[in-house]
Amino acid sequence: MLTGLGGLIVFVLDIYALISIIGSRESTGTKVMWILLVLILPIIGFIIWYFAGPRGKAV
Repeated sequence: MLTGLGGLIVFVLDIYALISIIGSRESTGTKVMWILLVLILPIIGFIIWYFAGPRGKAV
């Protein structure tokens, strides 16, 4: 288990991923799947999302 600074970094990265997933244009079902992946597997889920997941709206 990560503690201290490492845990904080993982937490911040996961929050960033969740915000990006929610702001994406994907369907609700796809968003739910990605959110569950990031919440259940915080480190691995973030890495998978980073390379293959939906992105937020382009500004």
